[in-house]
Amino acid sequence: MRVPSRSPGRQPGPAATSTAPARRVPAAGRRADAVPDLSAYRAAVADLLVEVGALADAPSATARQVLLDQRLREPAIAAVLDATPQGLIGARETLLLEMARYQPNARSSAQDLTALVRIYLLSRVDVLWWRDAPTFLTDDQVRTSAELVDLEWLRRRGLLEFRYQEQPATVVGRGLRAMRRRLRPAATPRTAGLLFRRARREMIAFLNDLAREFAAVAPDRTPPLWVTSLARSAEHQYRLRRLGYAAMVPSGHCLGWAADVELEWYERFGARSALAGLLLARQDAGEVNVVDEGQAWHVCLAPDARRRYRRAYEAEMGV
Repeated sequence: MRVPSRSPGRQPGPAATSTAPARRVPAAGRRADAVPDLSAYRAAVADLLVEVGALADAPSATARQVLLDQRLREPAIAAVLDATPQGLIGARETLLLEMARYQPNARSSAQDLTALVRIYLLSRVDVLWWRDAPTFLTDDQVRTSAELVDLEWLRRRGLLEFRYQEQPATVVGRGLRAMRRRLRPAATPRTAGLLFRRARREMIAFLNDLAREFAAVAPDRTPPLWVTSLARSAEHQYRLRRLGYAAMVPSGHCLGWAADVELEWYERFGARSALAGLLLARQDAGEVNVVDEGQAWHVCLAPDARRRYRRAYEAEMGV
């Protein structure tokens, strides 16, 4: 059951050092506290993606740049990008650089240029929301932060409604994982698993709530909600980029406010559409930002939902 409150609240405990840029001076004529219209932004991005898809071939690189120069300056898109730490110009330059460097590969959630543009632009909502939040810069900060909770401790006590798996830490572990996949290829989602089994309390409460709602609407014998990624460091984000993943920078994962939820695997149970509908409904309610990344969907909690889910966590865990 959801806890009825939507006001934000400051959380106790030490935070990791931030390297986020200083707050930008808002563009002339724009109020510093103005909230961009996210529905209009997402609609404008959807329209842009249709045009990008029509110019996806290599000879169209110049035409794509002209298109982006024009469309990113449209009010619905510019309002969001200009409110991020990079600003409109910085976001445009970063996107063009990402597109120039793009190489399709089996690891990346961006299977084509259109997907890359979608993931980048929609993930900017996370950055807009949490532009003042500190970043977990190193792996060690993720492992030791008092802001994050060990999932395994909760799982062993039956306090988690969702599932996950950790990345094998040894060669033997990786071999056993590969053998299990050969014997039962569809028993679990095909994912590397969590490098860090740690998450913010609010994210745990949100995922528990989503898992309960999913269990109520999914067909019989559908497995519980499966989470493929949670908090991670900027250090690991760059590691993923070097391996070919579409790991955007900055990212809600490196702030601890994002998770990736498996979608593709639930097609075999007839439950994918139900889960997608739940996520989009929560986005429409302003609770989360959702990015379709193919196999898994990226979900970032909105600041206005933070206090509500902190209270939910405390009620569920009895703290």
